[in-house]
Amino acid sequence: MVVVGAINVDFVVAAERLPGPGETVVGPRLERHGGGKGANAAVAAARAGATVCLVGAVGADETATEALSELREAGVELAGVAVLEGESTGVALIVVDRAGENQIAVGAGANSALSADWVRRQMRDLLPAAGCVLVSTEIPGDAVAAAVETATASGVTCVLNTAPPTPAVLGLLEHGPVLTPNASELAALTAMLEEDGDNGGCSDHSSPAGEALANGSAPPPDESWLRAVQERARRLMEHTSAAVVVTLGGEGASVLTPAGSVEHVSPPAVEVRDTTGAGDTFNGVLAVRLAAGDELGAAVRVAIAAASLSVSHSGARAGMPHAAAIDAALRTT
Repeated sequence: MVVVGAINVDFVVAAERLPGPGETVVGPRLERHGGGKGANAAVAAARAGATVCLVGAVGADETATEALSELREAGVELAGVAVLEGESTGVALIVVDRAGENQIAVGAGANSALSADWVRRQMRDLLPAAGCVLVSTEIPGDAVAAAVETATASGVTCVLNTAPPTPAVLGLLEHGPVLTPNASELAALTAMLEEDGDNGGCSDHSSPAGEALANGSAPPPDESWLRAVQERARRLMEHTSAAVVVTLGGEGASVLTPAGSVEHVSPPAVEVRDTTGAGDTFNGVLAVRLAAGDELGAAVRVAIAAASLSVSHSGARAGMPHAAAIDAALRTT
């Protein structure tokens, strides 16, 4: 499979709580981990047993040397990674609280210089052997578009991880990628559609659940909130004619298909240490299973199991499970 996305190095501080606006919090130490949604998902996919080719960009600096070495050790193929002179490798600054929730700020560096032409050239070489292409949006919009358009035009399943939910995503809906937003990303995307003239007369902001979703609030465990999520996903699906999978953190995921099916997949109970990288694990393993020919619901169940295992360790990649651990977890659920 092929993964197109960002490559970062993460600097992580664990603190008692996340800082508010203008506030400083202090943690006992600074940890350094490999990161970037593209690179993280590629590692998750490789550990799940796939042959993974990563397309992205790093700077010609010492940070890149370490980042690429970690990816090679994880079994990720890197011929599609451009090394750009005059650019720094991307960096993410992350604070994680005692409950495992996080705040992240990213200095994109070379990720912001990844060109659409480079992506197209790599995709032409890689697509003949690809069962699925996974694309994330921490890279320029034209590079995202090049990956999605090239994959879908070739008839290869394309998963678009809309993190962050950039305006470029709206122009790609007609190509029919499988979208995997979380609840706040889903709210942002449907708000963009409304601003783009698609009001449709069915805004759900008037209900408390709709207001919470529109504001990107954490999900309360009730059916009204879940119905609001699913209604927004249906509206998004009208523009893609492809499935939408909404990830809901500790509430699991909702899977909606153009045929009208709606399935909610609950996660297993786990002890949460750090949620950083859980979404990347989900997307990487989802793409692996789709590439292997699983139907969507089955692929989501495997991806949920993998993401649940990943949150028991600190750092985006430390807890990403291998195939044997995922299989064992599935046998116990």
